[in-house]
Amino acid sequence: MPLDILLVTVSRGLVELALLALIGQGILAVLAGKHREQNAFYRVLRLIASPAVRVVRLVTPRVILDAHVPWVTLFVLLWLWIGLAVAKRHLCGLHGLAC
Repeated sequence: MPLDILLVTVSRGLVELALLALIGQGILAVLAGKHREQNAFYRVLRLIASPAVRVVRLVTPRVILDAHVPWVTLFVLLWLWIGLAVAKRHLCGLHGLAC
């Protein structure tokens, strides 16, 4: 496998992991309610998604409230995941591979 396709694939996997952790965290927050901080699985999902949330907090303006940053992170990760899928398809076409 060419190095550029490998890098895009690994990047897409990491984005997908953070995206699924954010989605799981949101679902568990709805189910657990105000006691979600005592839930060990919620804390694990928060730990997995926290690097992406911190990066989005750094690049977004201060006008965006901290409570809304996970939503912004979700949409950024979703678009990044789609963009990496398009990039992988393009690179596979350039290399003549059926990925």
